[in-house]
Amino acid sequence: MPSFLRYTLYMKQAPDFTLQDQDDTTRTLKDYAGKWLVLYFYPKDNTSGCTTEACNFRDERDAIAELGNAEVVGVSKDSVASHKKFAGKYGLSFTLLSDPDHVTIEAYDSWKLKKFMGREYMGTERNTFIISPAGELVKEYQGVDPKSHAAEIIADLKQLQLGA
Repeated sequence: MPSFLRYTLYMKQAPDFTLQDQDDTTRTLKDYAGKWLVLYFYPKDNTSGCTTEACNFRDERDAIAELGNAEVVGVSKDSVASHKKFAGKYGLSFTLLSDPDHVTIEAYDSWKLKKFMGREYMGTERNTFIISPAGELVKEYQGVDPKSHAAEIIADLKQLQLGA
C-alpha cells in the first residue's frame, strides 16, 4: 500500500502522557519539548514484528537523531521489567514506555478491536506519530510495515524539516 494512504497529515496538540520507561524513570511529553518526537505504538515486546520494528529504529537511530535532534520512543502495554529485558536483549538505545492501563495508547487512538485466528480482542495497533518541537501532532501512520517504517520516518522527517 502506498504510504500516502497510510498516514494523516495534520497539526493539533499532541496528547500529554506520564509513563515509566524501561529504567523506571517517569517520562512526559514535555521532556521532548524542542525536539522532533517519533512516538510509536506496538503490540508486544519480543514478538517478531515488534522486534523487527524496534531493531530497525535502533539501527536508524543516529540518522533520525540528526534530523532536528529527533527522538524515538516506543510505547506498549508491557511492563517496565519486560521493556528492560527487551531493550537489553536487542541493544535498543531509545526509550520504551510502559502503558499497562493503555491510557496513552487510547489517547493516541491506537487501542483497537483486533482479530486473530477467528478471535476478537482489544489490543494495540502498530501506529506511529511524529510530534513537532512545539508539541503538535504533524503526522500519523496507521498499521505500519515494521520492516520499512524507520526509512519512511527518515524520509518524512527530512520533508518536515524542509517545510519548517
